[in-house]
Amino acid sequence: ELTYTSLSENIGVPLIEDEEFWNIIELDNWILFQSLDRIYLYNALNGALKTIDSSTRITKMYEVNNSIYFQRFDNGIYKIENGLDILVSDHEILKSNIVVNIFDQDDQLLIETQDNGFFVLKNSELTAWDIPAMTTISNLSIYNSIQLDDGSFALGTISNGILHLSQDGKIVNQIDQDNGLSNNTVLSLLEDSDQNIWLGLDIGINCLNMTSAVRIFNDFKGKLGSVYCSAVYEGNLYLGTNQGLYTKPLNASASFTFIEGTQGQVWSLFKYDDQLFCGHNSGTFIVKNNTAEKISSIQGTWNIRPIENRPNLLLQGNYDGLYVLERSGNSWQVKNKINGFDISSRFFEFQSDRTLFVSHEYKGVFQIALNTDFTEALKVRTMAVSKGQYSSLTRFNNDLLYAFKKGVYTYDASSDRFVKDSTLSQIYNETNYISGKLITNEESNTLWSFSQSDLSMIRPGTVSSTPQINSIALPEHFKSGVSSYESILHLYDDNYLIGTSSGYIIIDLSKSEKKSYPVILNAVSSSTKKNKTRLIDPLSIGKFKNEENNLEFSYSVPNFNAYEDVKYQYQLMGIYDDWSDFSESNNVAFTNLPYGSYTFNVRAKTGSDLSTNTASYEFSIDRPFLLSYTMLAVYALGVILFSIFMHNIYKQYYKRQREKLLDQTKKELELKELENEQQRMRFKNENLELDIKSKNRELAISTMSLIKKNEFLNNIKDELKTAKSTENLQSVIKIIDNNLNNTDDWKLFEEAFNNADKDFLKKIKSIHSSLTPNDLRLCAYLRLNLSSKEIAPLLNISHRSVEVKRYRLRKKMKLTHEASLTNYILEI
Repeated sequence: ELTYTSLSENIGVPLIEDEEFWNIIELDNWILFQSLDRIYLYNALNGALKTIDSSTRITKMYEVNNSIYFQRFDNGIYKIENGLDILVSDHEILKSNIVVNIFDQDDQLLIETQDNGFFVLKNSELTAWDIPAMTTISNLSIYNSIQLDDGSFALGTISNGILHLSQDGKIVNQIDQDNGLSNNTVLSLLEDSDQNIWLGLDIGINCLNMTSAVRIFNDFKGKLGSVYCSAVYEGNLYLGTNQGLYTKPLNASASFTFIEGTQGQVWSLFKYDDQLFCGHNSGTFIVKNNTAEKISSIQGTWNIRPIENRPNLLLQGNYDGLYVLERSGNSWQVKNKINGFDISSRFFEFQSDRTLFVSHEYKGVFQIALNTDFTEALKVRTMAVSKGQYSSLTRFNNDLLYAFKKGVYTYDASSDRFVKDSTLSQIYNETNYISGKLITNEESNTLWSFSQSDLSMIRPGTVSSTPQINSIALPEHFKSGVSSYESILHLYDDNYLIGTSSGYIIIDLSKSEKKSYPVILNAVSSSTKKNKTRLIDPLSIGKFKNEENNLEFSYSVPNFNAYEDVKYQYQLMGIYDDWSDFSESNNVAFTNLPYGSYTFNVRAKTGSDLSTNTASYEFSIDRPFLLSYTMLAVYALGVILFSIFMHNIYKQYYKRQREKLLDQTKKELELKELENEQQRMRFKNENLELDIKSKNRELAISTMSLIKKNEFLNNIKDELKTAKSTENLQSVIKIIDNNLNNTDDWKLFEEAFNNADKDFLKKIKSIHSSLTPNDLRLCAYLRLNLSSKEIAPLLNISHRSVEVKRYRLRKKMKLTHEASLTNYILEI
């Protein structure tokens, strides 16, 4: 975290009102501050301060060989020595022209002015620096400049971008908004340790990779279009585009010139026997002296190949098949079409002098056998190899190669089939694939392929037969070519030209060296839900409060090469242990992290190379207050106290429950005892009922026995009375009468009756006290529900007499006429 300290409060010198500071230079232990009116010399060791005042405007202050110079406008150039200003030159040019910078050149001062170029000051004499760029510089307004490490100069202008001069004053390059800058006003310049030039513009900051292996020509105005092919011929560079054929002198800054008659798509450029052939949508051309002569009007010439041992014949592939070109004298014309094969032939290569392969991305790979006159396809065979979008066919190092998304296949003559080459197939993968086009460069004996993030250059193996594959970082947005129409051309030395959809790229392989870079964790910040943010030292071990659980990490790789994409991958150990996918984003935020210990790791990939390190940051997030160790102790104590409390509560509860259970058990026992008592009573009653029934049966049997006995005796008596002679029978009749009137029978009956129907006779006697024993005897018989006829023998009277007794009994009981005597007695 940076801390601001004001010096103005302690210097002891009042500042000029509205004073603005335009430059600060550190030299030894002194720091010099330059405003428009004064220079302050501040001693960083002891805080001492000196000032140099000026009555005129101080335009700028310069450091040259550990000396400080400055310009007083209208006065000249001064040098600071021992804290004093000493006049160096008051030449009129230096008085009236703003001096942008001062350089040391061979022990003399090279002074650059804003509008009049460079001047050399030697021995107090000022002369113009006579250089090739003098005229150009004089027409520009220079705002600032620096001398680069290689001795050359970078000049920032007011409205024309940046001008790069060599050490001897030649224009190396001029870059402005038309060819890449964000703005044409360059306000400041800085060269870093990697020789990159940083530009502070009126709008934004730009970085120029001065030592970059890549130079880009952008056709912002669309004059050229998409570049499909290129060639160097007779000192000129030719570009075949979707708009026609263009040319300019090689290594010259001149503009491209359109070659008349070639408007439309140019598919290929082919050099043969010191002639340049152009395969075009409208036919075939021969290019000479920046003119194009059409030699074939057959639509759509894709490509042209020589025919082995037939120097006067060429084979060209067209939209509708294959054609033969023949040379007659110094001119070429179409000889014939090869009959029997009418498929578009963009990619084709000879296997032998009369056998060739043709690749079509939708129909497959064909093997064609030709007759000796090259007029007819004798045999056409479809090869057993997969078809693929953006596929291609080429010859490299005497091998026939077929390539598409699934890999690179080599033709094996012994088995007469294409076999996957495991080494070459490494140049493709599912995520990085954009085109299967392989380009052979015969001059450099290299094979090239294209992917989203790089180029692959294949060379034959030097020691073994295994080819060498070199990856060159070049992201797709720089190439931005049309898939399957990529092109690459060897210009000279290690320089190659690659066509794009808006111009071309030149890459210098001698400058394209793989360099590993470290990833740096720049900043760590934490924030709360209330958006209270604080910055953290990335080198420390972080300890955050629980509410500071939103963390953001910023990281970078110190690689400023524009053509090398940097991608980052991170993990947060402790919650997200898996590495993330690679992304171009150089920051990541984690929100609402739970408490715990974490380690944040980040690594980078520049092109296809991983960073040399993994940057890490360890931190922890405190527990929330309610989960802090103090609160956990409180919780534990609370649990213990609560447990004791609940133990007592449950103890009291179970005590009450036990008492309640004992009471309930006691009640149940009492109830059970009562039920048992009732059961005993029920059994007793049942026994009594059985006893009563038994006695009733005995009473009934006894009664019936008496009735039967009396009836029997009466019958005997009646029979005896009817006998003719009764003299000797009277004693018998008397015995029968005595037996009928025997009171012992009644006593036995009364005893049995009382056992069966206890207290009935007492009860009825208490109700009707006037009843006589005979009346009670009648009541007993009526209680047994006996009829008058049954009662008569028991009373030894007639049936009629029983009715009379019944009548008299009703009267004694005072029963109504309607009342039933028997029912009344039964209800008592």
